[in-house]
Amino acid sequence: MAKKFKLRKGDDVVVVSGRDKGKKGSILRVMRQEDRVLVDGVNLVKRHTRPSGTQPGGIVDKEASIHISNVALADPKDGTATRVGYRFLDDGRKVRFAKRSGEVVDV
Repeated sequence: MAKKFKLRKGDDVVVVSGRDKGKKGSILRVMRQEDRVLVDGVNLVKRHTRPSGTQPGGIVDKEASIHISNVALADPKDGTATRVGYRFLDDGRKVRFAKRSGEVVDV
């Protein structure tokens, strides 16, 4: 059974450690088997690509995955790194919230 993470595709995150510390981006993909995420504009690597029918060849910058422990949710209020918790709303829905500000992440 795959692990469950508190971060999801589309979440805005901040890199908290590593070469790209401090950069912000949104999650493009969550790889639950490998404990990794793909973040837009973070951990760029150069790949040598062969020309195909749609793209010319050459050296292309693309995102590589980063370990999920090296990213944290960006607080909706001020954009700083925060932890994620769960809470139940009055109507019975279970939602994620930012522990730093108390703002609800899911709407």
